[in-house]
Amino acid sequence: METFLRDLKHSCRMFLQRPGFTFTAIAVLALGIGLNTAMFSVINTVLLKPLHAPDPERVVIFLSTSSQGSTSDASEIKFNIWREQAAVLQDVSGYYMGTVNLTGVDQPQRAIAIYVTGDYFHLFGLSPAQGRGFITEEEQVNGPKVAILSNEFWNRAFGGDPQIIGKTISLNGGSYGVVGVMPPGVQTETPDSVDVWLPFAIDPNSSFQAHYFKALGRLKPGLSLAAVNAQLELVTHEFRRKFPNTVSSSRGDVFSVALMEHVLVQDARSSLLVLSGSVFLVLLIACANVANLLLVRATGRTGEIAVRLALGASRMRIIRQMLTEGALLSIVGGIIGLILGFITIHFLLGLNAARIPRIGANGANVMLDWRVLLFTLGVSLLTSILFGLFPAIKASGADLNSHLREAIGRGGTGLSGNRTRSLLVVSEMSLALLLLIGAALLIRTFIALRSVNPGFQTQNIVTTQTLLDPHAGGKAGVNEIVDDAIRRISAISGVKSVGYTKYLPLSGAFSSLPIIIVGRPLNGPSHGVARWMVNSPSYFEILHIPLVRGRFFTEADRLDTPLVAIVNQTMARQLWKDGDPIGDQILIGKGLGPNFAEGPRQIVGIVGDVLDSGLSEPSQPTVYIPGAQLSDARTTGKPVSWVISTKGPSNALNTIILRELGQATGEPVSPVIAMDEVKYKSTARQELNMLLMSIFGGAALLLAAIGIYGLLAYTVRQRTREIGVRMALGARSVDVRNMVLSQGMRLATIGIAVGIVAATVLTRFLSGFLFGVKALDPFVFIFVPVLLATVALVAIWLPANRASRVEPTTALRYE
Repeated sequence: METFLRDLKHSCRMFLQRPGFTFTAIAVLALGIGLNTAMFSVINTVLLKPLHAPDPERVVIFLSTSSQGSTSDASEIKFNIWREQAAVLQDVSGYYMGTVNLTGVDQPQRAIAIYVTGDYFHLFGLSPAQGRGFITEEEQVNGPKVAILSNEFWNRAFGGDPQIIGKTISLNGGSYGVVGVMPPGVQTETPDSVDVWLPFAIDPNSSFQAHYFKALGRLKPGLSLAAVNAQLELVTHEFRRKFPNTVSSSRGDVFSVALMEHVLVQDARSSLLVLSGSVFLVLLIACANVANLLLVRATGRTGEIAVRLALGASRMRIIRQMLTEGALLSIVGGIIGLILGFITIHFLLGLNAARIPRIGANGANVMLDWRVLLFTLGVSLLTSILFGLFPAIKASGADLNSHLREAIGRGGTGLSGNRTRSLLVVSEMSLALLLLIGAALLIRTFIALRSVNPGFQTQNIVTTQTLLDPHAGGKAGVNEIVDDAIRRISAISGVKSVGYTKYLPLSGAFSSLPIIIVGRPLNGPSHGVARWMVNSPSYFEILHIPLVRGRFFTEADRLDTPLVAIVNQTMARQLWKDGDPIGDQILIGKGLGPNFAEGPRQIVGIVGDVLDSGLSEPSQPTVYIPGAQLSDARTTGKPVSWVISTKGPSNALNTIILRELGQATGEPVSPVIAMDEVKYKSTARQELNMLLMSIFGGAALLLAAIGIYGLLAYTVRQRTREIGVRMALGARSVDVRNMVLSQGMRLATIGIAVGIVAATVLTRFLSGFLFGVKALDPFVFIFVPVLLATVALVAIWLPANRASRVEPTTALRYE
């Protein structure tokens, strides 16, 4: 211990004597460790932390798999079958998310609601801190309306009213009795923080086939996932026998379960792992940089090492001292990197959280815990070994005579030392090229996505959301609310047109329903499946969705007129192939329950395709119906998105729009956002990937430039006497400069060549993240090496130019 403290004190004294070296080494390490800590803190939150549930390794989510793919969306008819599998599963629960409007308070507001079946609370180990949970009576169809509030919502909306239990609140125009308040900080593994829990009642005899919620459960103790899935395969056959005419049976759905913690993060896992591998390369470059610094410093300490060896110090003693110095640098760099990394990742997630699961709003769940602290400590110690061990062995390995010759200036530094430092610089260049190519490919992907035509226009169009409830709006019906809202907003100076839709483009929240073409022979429960869109007549005009054939909806398409529909081009091609759908009649959602018990609709038009799922996803079959032809029972209490076209930027109109819409609907109105922002949010994940890779690539470029500059600057200083002799013998300044440039660019070229070879192999791991660009994109593989070579040339030019200005007389006196 005493020896260690003596080494530590000696290391501190050495670093204080050389502040330039110390600052550079710590800054480089803080950059590398900080980026790795930032990335790991996200991975820790998303991939490593267990679910917030008892026995999280046994919590599963139900899946239905067919030839069309796998989905975790559940229907009531399936849920009732799954709930019966008590022999292999327990706490089988269903839930879905929604928004509700809280009214009857001083400040009406929107709240995030989660509708849950009774076993949900036991599955996730949730229990109210005040009041109670739902009782059996409240979990029945048409049972009492009750609510449980989150602690945060209770304080925000009700001022922490201590008498809240038993009071009645108004949600979506309905009266709900408050029966409980959850403890602070409850986490539900949902994308948004939950404000209120509401009962989700499912009729045990339901035949409703619409897939609109998630079903969860817990494996019985002692049962494996494979054993439960084997049982569910048998259940699948029983389901098909019992319900042969359902869409799921005709599609060949197979039931199974998967661990919820895997399904929850499956979309983010691969991108996070690729980004983690990339940021580790930045750490390697940082280590190579510091190793080069230590090699240079070790060369300058030959006198000290010679004296210590002459006085009897062992080789291991020298190594231990230098490793202590490296560890001290790493620990200090790690502490600074931990702080910078934590601040940086929260700043970036505040700009763009990209709907990464489990991280919370703006990355609120990304916190420093023992895993992050242990990771940072481990990385710090690893870096000290990576960059410190070889210089330590190198410095202690030469014999005493070699050290003494170098100490008195006659031995030079040796060719092997320069070769080692050159190898490190080549490694930095190749790793930097690899990261820059990855960043460039993601930048090209992002540009390609942003240039995709989504099938609609966004310029000078804004959107907001409300509920439609005649009781809240004081109107005779939903259509009267809509007419009043359209009249009010259209009267605003600067507004061109206004309409509404049930599902906003690029929102991803769509219902797919079975379609039956009247008069066509049927082999199975339906002829196909299409997305179901509800909108006003002006919707197509506002978003500039083109009419291909037929007509748009008109104000005459009301409840008391013949039912009509419009289909998109994809649906027309898939269900009619070479035929013409206009004039044909279709049944939408037949057999899905009373909400879809309507007569046939006549197709009156075909419109252009809209990329509803995302800019990188193909258009899906879609059927549009006029909202005015839906009964109040199907629309009351349901959210709709208003789309408003303005003559210019809408900032000055937003407050007026919100006021008029609130007065027309009698409901809280969500903030106005531009459709441009909706479009941009659809590429948020790609934007975050591009941003992080660009940061990693920029850091790598900076470190590589510092590395090659440092090597050449040291080489020039080391060869000052040689350069003086050359110039005294007649060498010109330009010859000296070109000599240094040639040596530096040779290293850069080798590193770039190695990097290109590595990139051709490793960029295939990026293929799943690319759009509109190939993994071996020629432009990227030409532009990036040229960019790196240019930066290297600038870094090399500085010491080369300095070498060309060496005065021969001064150089010949140089020691």
